Amino acid sequence: MSVFDIAGRAMSAQLVRLNTTASNLANAGAVSGSEAGAFRSMKPVFMPVTDAPGVATVKVSRIDTSQVAPTKRHDPAHPLADKDGNVWEASVDSAAEMVEMVETARQYQNNVQVLQTAKSLTLDTLRLGK
Repeated sequence: MSVFDIAGRAMSAQLVRLNTTASNLANAGAVSGSEAGAFRSMKPVFMPVTDAPGVATVKVSRIDTSQVAPTKRHDPAHPLADKDGNVWEASVDSAAEMVEMVETARQYQNNVQVLQTAKSLTLDTLRLGK
């Protein structure tokens, strides 16, 4: 496994993380007519992948759904309200999701920098051989 493989896999995992965060943010404030139908935030779970001794990367093993209950709100005028006039709002913490998005973008950017550095070092090595 090369540094390019390692960084590429890490970038792929961060992309899944970014997509789940974007989905969570897109559904923040969404309401449903039932508690079971309400959106719950998602988080990817990473696991290490070791293909050779001393060399490891990461992959997404699964995506977990939050166990935080949606917020019940009495809004009888809402078209999705149940017979009691309640709607359930998605259990998404927008501020925490924004922090997650910034952190994910930085991790992705770090891996892009690793790839750029590895490419530059490889090209410099090839130039030395001329």
